[in-house]
Amino acid sequence: MNEVKLTELLKQFFLEDIGDRDITSETIFSATDTGSAIFVAKEDGIIAGVCVIEIGYKLLHEAITCELYKQDGERVKKGETIAVVSGPIVPILSGERVILNVLQRMSGIATLTNEAVRALNSDHTRICDTRKTTPGLRMLEKYAVTCGGGYNHRFGLYDGVMIKDNHIAFCGSIAKAVERVRSKLGHMVKIEVETETKQQVIEAVEAGADVIMFDNRTPDEIREFVQLVPSSIVTEVSGGITLENISNYRDTGVDYISLGMLTHSAKALDISLNVQ
Repeated sequence: MNEVKLTELLKQFFLEDIGDRDITSETIFSATDTGSAIFVAKEDGIIAGVCVIEIGYKLLHEAITCELYKQDGERVKKGETIAVVSGPIVPILSGERVILNVLQRMSGIATLTNEAVRALNSDHTRICDTRKTTPGLRMLEKYAVTCGGGYNHRFGLYDGVMIKDNHIAFCGSIAKAVERVRSKLGHMVKIEVETETKQQVIEAVEAGADVIMFDNRTPDEIREFVQLVPSSIVTEVSGGITLENISNYRDTGVDYISLGMLTHSAKALDISLNVQ
């Protein structure tokens, strides 16, 4: 995760929450009052974003120290200590909510991703995310997916071509769309095509797509479609897949399953900050 970008994000988050000052903490405690507090897991899960604790508190006051007991990607059980922070009380309390919000959000995504990976239980097929992220939090949320054992799809419209149904409809055909992209972009940019029918899969193969996605297809349809795609082309499936039915896709032979729910439907992992 990009530390420079994370620092800038945290500055914005603190500005939104603290504004000019924390009038509660500053009127109760003096600048010289010090203490310690612990981040504690209130439920089982996978931790993601511990660097937010370190970087966040350093932004608020350089005298705050942070001792980490868990690393990103590690499993945490209810009641376990994640980190201990010590230093001036005012900034410790001022940064509590923002840091917890981000840590809980990221850990919730990592936990849900890990549940999906374990439910799929495949040595071949990988779980990946989508662009269905919270505006402004994409870097954090996609990093959290990797902490849970998943993989990242493209980060935005800028780093990979994905020709979807509306592109195809406006352009006229998959072949035309791929040809236009190929004529304008270099060899470093991959082209993915979204398909829904057997004929579209065949057309995408013949057009020279790098990745073919089967959209909202059943496991049986996917098994049939995979047979039409050379091993040199990556396959992906998306749509209608849940924790309850993901195991049905285990033996389809597809390379990736992309799940929007990892980032748009994850429940925050319950974590608290308690005075030590």
